[in-house]
Amino acid sequence: MERNVFVSRRRIDGFDVSPSDSAEAHVLAVDDSLVDRKFIEKLLKISSFKVTAVDSGRRALQFLGLDEETSSSVGFDGLKVDLIITDYCMPGMTGYELLKKIKESSNFREIPVVIMSSENVIARIDRCLEEGAEDFFVKPVKLSDVKRLKDYMMREVRFGSTNSGGTNKRKLQESCDLTSSEPSISSLSSSSSDSPSRSPISPSSAPSSIPTPLDSPVRRLKMTNAGGLI
Repeated sequence: MERNVFVSRRRIDGFDVSPSDSAEAHVLAVDDSLVDRKFIEKLLKISSFKVTAVDSGRRALQFLGLDEETSSSVGFDGLKVDLIITDYCMPGMTGYELLKKIKESSNFREIPVVIMSSENVIARIDRCLEEGAEDFFVKPVKLSDVKRLKDYMMREVRFGSTNSGGTNKRKLQESCDLTSSEPSISSLSSSSSDSPSRSPISPSSAPSSIPTPLDSPVRRLKMTNAGGLI
């Protein structure tokens, strides 16, 4: 009888919490699109995750209790949140803004956050990864993408205590710049600086490949450090 009252309260508050075994990892999914939200929820359930689905960043913060800081990484109904996956483009609060709110919280900053978007914009991907996101999925999200989520959760369990929120992620771009093996234009031209005539670099020599999420230098470095989870 008490369980029925509990489920009813969740429906009134507007949180769609899947009935699953308490031992399963709990994912908070955030997407303003009903179709996309149901789709990612289905993929998560197929992968044996417990799912709470909300339709906005504000609702996600309400569920987490970040409007009033809580003492642990649990939702209002006592469910521990193990990972958050959120759409990037949402009205009111974007996924990036939600990510920043989470990483600014001392209680929730260690929870892995994955961003989804139908737009493959490299600058946007780097921006999210530098802010502390674990990964960036380009929609439509595939089952193979979802299966990687458990790896991120296990990695947070192993190394979470040594990280200070998303600060280490912001340093990845600097590390990538230092370890990049691609020579700069100035270094290419320095060898011929004594020559009176120096031909400019031909535009045809520039790469013409279409960018993919893997072209993000920050993401490449993250995936390499994680042991090739791609």
